[in-house]
Amino acid sequence: MSLKHSTPINILMADDDEDDRLLTLDALKESRVLNNLFCVEDGVELLEFLRREGKYSDPKDSPRPSLILLDLNMPRKDGREALQEIKADPSLRGIPVVILTTSKEEEDMLKGYDLGCASYITKPVNFEGLVDLMRALGRYWIEFVELPHD
Repeated sequence: MSLKHSTPINILMADDDEDDRLLTLDALKESRVLNNLFCVEDGVELLEFLRREGKYSDPKDSPRPSLILLDLNMPRKDGREALQEIKADPSLRGIPVVILTTSKEEEDMLKGYDLGCASYITKPVNFEGLVDLMRALGRYWIEFVELPHD
């Protein structure tokens, strides 16, 4: 099957764990998924990026993401609060949000879907699992899903 999109998509990852961000970047490279990965450290920074506020005011530094990978447990504003704000904002609600978290709590999963996430995924425990996950996400979101172009 050939790739539907010949250009990379913009993926925005919100995760306070630097190791998780670096491992995800490495896993995306290893899985050969075409993308541009941008990272923020918490929900406050996520919304600043999306709204092009503060240090993200230049659109070159904060392109509209085609997909958001969202951790739930972050400081200042957690993923649940950020997801609720994203889905309440008419200019942002169309961006698919995939919750990527260590939480296996059914309550977190139900709340995530209730707030409008596209998927809820528990982070793999090893790098190989993360590479497999990034490959699967890449295939799904790049090859199969039709995403609007900015």
